[in-house]
Amino acid sequence: MAKVINRCPWGNNDPVMLKYHDEEWGVLVTDDKKLFEFLILEGAQAGLSWELILKRREGYRKAFADFEVKKVANFSDKKIEKLLQDPGIIRNKLKVRSAVHNAKLFIEVQREFGSFYNYSMQFVGGKPKINKRQKMSDYPATTEESDLFSKDLKEKGFKFVGSTIIYAHMQACGMVNDHLTSCFRYTEINNS
Repeated sequence: MAKVINRCPWGNNDPVMLKYHDEEWGVLVTDDKKLFEFLILEGAQAGLSWELILKRREGYRKAFADFEVKKVANFSDKKIEKLLQDPGIIRNKLKVRSAVHNAKLFIEVQREFGSFYNYSMQFVGGKPKINKRQKMSDYPATTEESDLFSKDLKEKGFKFVGSTIIYAHMQACGMVNDHLTSCFRYTEINNS
């Protein structure tokens, strides 16, 4: 008899989502390149499903120079126009332009704080916040922390960084552990 593994219900839908849930979601990301990747992907996801974005992740890696922030910051208008023809990504002009715009600001944050990671973690008191979600309806769309993080990013000029997008970013990057307490990853992440 196969052992039953309890996981967050959203992580059971699709092989791509299952892998993402089991291996990435909620794991603390300290690498700025990965944080930049999630910032671009979360912005692209606005109004769409995360599953759709994950299935285009490779397309985003190719289109956005493997998320090398300095390269993306230097994308020309010609390069942006080329990206808007790329079927491997979401071809929304505002989202593509904001990714390039945000890359420039991301570099400024790195200069000011030493890393985007250092900057980000101030919004959760320097260490991941461990939540105790019992069921899917316990998930808020935003939190006080995501409101503050979002507000600060907007004041710095970032785009596509509303509080809902930023809370999803915080969940994805392990700034918060939002796995349900019944999920096998909840304890694994807390013990890592």
